[in-house]
Amino acid sequence: MKTISPVCQQKGVGVPFFDPLKSYEANFKEGPFGAFADGQKVESLGKPKYKIFGIPVHSTFGIPAGPLLNGKYTKAALDKGFDIVTYKTVRSREYPCSQWPNVLGVKLDGDLTLDLAQKGIVATTTYGNPLSVTNSFGVPSFAPNFWQEDLAETVKYAKNGQLVIGSFQGTTNPEHNDVDAYVRDFADLAQMVKDTGVKVLEVNLSCPNEGSAHLLCFDIERTKMIVEAIKNKIGDTPLIIKIAYFTDQNELVKLVDAIGSKVDGIAAINTIPAKIIDEQGGQALPGQGRAIAGVCGSPIKWAGLEMVKRLKDLRDQKSLSFTILGVGGVTKPEDYQAYKQAGADAVMSASGSMWNPYLAQEIKKTLK
Repeated sequence: MKTISPVCQQKGVGVPFFDPLKSYEANFKEGPFGAFADGQKVESLGKPKYKIFGIPVHSTFGIPAGPLLNGKYTKAALDKGFDIVTYKTVRSREYPCSQWPNVLGVKLDGDLTLDLAQKGIVATTTYGNPLSVTNSFGVPSFAPNFWQEDLAETVKYAKNGQLVIGSFQGTTNPEHNDVDAYVRDFADLAQMVKDTGVKVLEVNLSCPNEGSAHLLCFDIERTKMIVEAIKNKIGDTPLIIKIAYFTDQNELVKLVDAIGSKVDGIAAINTIPAKIIDEQGGQALPGQGRAIAGVCGSPIKWAGLEMVKRLKDLRDQKSLSFTILGVGGVTKPEDYQAYKQAGADAVMSASGSMWNPYLAQEIKKTLK
């Protein structure tokens, strides 16, 4: 199998703060890059005008879990005016990253439909507008003795009107198939994240269930067990669950019925899983279990917007109060406005912010 090397040709987009040419480890040590590394800070004047989870913020826009690898990245995002930022998902133990490359462009003309995702889309070494990329990291994590201190320092770094969210994901040995240990790991890890001083936690339920090919958020019963265990551990600390796109409305209804009154926020969506192939039709990303990878950027905006609308309708119908965080395909101010109109209480951008470090500033100009 031939590995596609992300030559990082830029067409109409800026220099990303995560360098696809470098390994995850190199990005972690040497990054961030581009404008995120210029040291320039944007100061927000006046009192915060908005609130999220009861916390005052200067804007309801930020960066979800994923691209902010550590405190350096997260602090740089805060400096550039992203007021709600999520420290990359951590685990209770060190966990390796998938083999390089981890980020590639994909050839798409228009929306990534679910049918097209199954058939396969071709990876490319070019990144351009509209921004379409695939990422495959495997939710790596450094050991708690690193990230707890790093995250605590990042929380203290945030200015008035800014919020740092701590994202986490449970881990267990799939060979043991010990459900109780798996659930317990989520709860214990939640406490470890809370101990860093973060005011809001996010549990990642949009990646594969340990020991299963299915996403955890689609396993309603286990999701309920995990959410209840976490809330029993962290008490009144706000908890967000991050979920994927639900094709089956009945399953989404079941999820909301099971945890809608227990969680404080729902973030949707993560990515749309798709078969990623090279020009010859072979697997583009090297390694076992990587034939399918998440696609993000402009082609998935339709799915994120749809999920926000569906969640808002369910929230209204069932008289619930969870906060909705819209994620997916936000690359320009118009996308932010579309999510707000769809019912999102806050909006997040991963790929869009990665290639445009000034996106928060551009959005804030439209709010005045």
